[in-house]
Amino acid sequence: MDRKNEAVAMDLLLEDFDPTAVVAEPLPTVVTSDVNCDLIGKFAEDLKSSLEKPMVLGRNVHTTCLAVTEPEANDEFTGDKDAYMASVLARYRKTLVERTKHHLGYPYNLDFDYGALTQLQHFSINNLGDPFIESNYGVHSRQFEVGVLDWFARLWEIEKSDYWGYITNCGTEGNLHGVLVGREVFPDGILYASRESHYSIFKAARMYRMECVKVDCLISGEIDCKDFRAKLVLNKDKPAIINVNIGTTVKGAVDDLDLVIQTLEECGFKQDRFYIHCDGALFGLMMPFVKRAPKVTFKKPIGSVSVSGHKFVGCPMPCGVQITRLEHINALSRNVEYLASRDATIMGSRNGHAPIFLWYTLNKKGYKGFQKEVQKCLRNAHYLKDRLRDAGISAMLNELSSTVVFERPKDEEFVRRWQLACQGNIAHVVVMPSVNIDKLDDFLNELVEKRSTWYKDEKVQPPCIAVDVGTENCACGQHQ
Repeated sequence: MDRKNEAVAMDLLLEDFDPTAVVAEPLPTVVTSDVNCDLIGKFAEDLKSSLEKPMVLGRNVHTTCLAVTEPEANDEFTGDKDAYMASVLARYRKTLVERTKHHLGYPYNLDFDYGALTQLQHFSINNLGDPFIESNYGVHSRQFEVGVLDWFARLWEIEKSDYWGYITNCGTEGNLHGVLVGREVFPDGILYASRESHYSIFKAARMYRMECVKVDCLISGEIDCKDFRAKLVLNKDKPAIINVNIGTTVKGAVDDLDLVIQTLEECGFKQDRFYIHCDGALFGLMMPFVKRAPKVTFKKPIGSVSVSGHKFVGCPMPCGVQITRLEHINALSRNVEYLASRDATIMGSRNGHAPIFLWYTLNKKGYKGFQKEVQKCLRNAHYLKDRLRDAGISAMLNELSSTVVFERPKDEEFVRRWQLACQGNIAHVVVMPSVNIDKLDDFLNELVEKRSTWYKDEKVQPPCIAVDVGTENCACGQHQ
């Protein structure tokens, strides 16, 4: 594809939004836990007690697990075991259909059809080792994997001869790899990450025994570069390894990459003294198609980018893509004779089916297909936010996001029914390509109906979430 056609394919969003264009379980036990909150603004002290909300954990699956039992001696003739397993799978499929119907809180695109790939499910496809160097195991899909990596390399503007990457087993693995490369480039570097970074970033710091500095956030969830500057100045003698969020987990906030780079340079950190990993789990694939969105590109001094393949792309198994600069990977890789390949990945064996699924959907949708899906998600997210506010419900939507943040529903059964992700007094809906207006209307109508019973007693009021979303987005009695 030439540069002109790429520019057309990567065309930006239309500005007009048209929203129309586009089994009961027991409640989990309540486990009390201390909640660490950054208190922001003049309302912080008044609201602190409301933030200390008990953490609700899911139920113990041992109570409902499906036991593995030995076949009876005559099962081969009676077929009873096969019939039992078939019935279990049929009931499970019915549960999946129901759970998919009421899924809103997690960033998974459930709208896909990979029927054409069922012919490959009989093969044990394993891409163990380096994607660019074949191993002696011949049942692999490297030719698909490298094709997918080249597609993402074009998206993030790095030449084939300058990048290295691989298809991971999940978004967390991409973060673990990105931070590891940064640590290998700067063994004495300090990891900086905003407090709203994905938990896998802090897991990486623990795993690699790295010094980690948490940076405060703005109300939006974006990294606070004033606080970042203050903490950089305290550690000017050590290199900086920075995690930049291309969409935070809870609020969908996008860190200002250009401001992060500017802050580093103004604090005296030249490009040979910092490494930036961009965690683009969900929005890393959406932002190239958002009008006026800042670009994530290797033309800027970043070290790596990772995205999830099972989120916006829509893949039936968890997977992800990690891209870094080839010059960095030499510090990490080792040749392995047993594989006749090179070891530079976190995992050894790697799912060889995932690259085929990604290759298939990238070919079917292309740049224009993803552009349309991004437009749909943003339109529907604005629709949801506006409907919530019209109903008197506190809600916030960041400019570059399809994650709508609102007050946490009072009833945990409602939370479980719609599979909402919650933190403190807030919850969110992540509007994905599989979320349409009808589903949002069903959710909104049920939420409004439930709230009329939760808050029918005037003594019980919806929570104030100004500390989480800002006073302008809070519809509580004090701020409406």
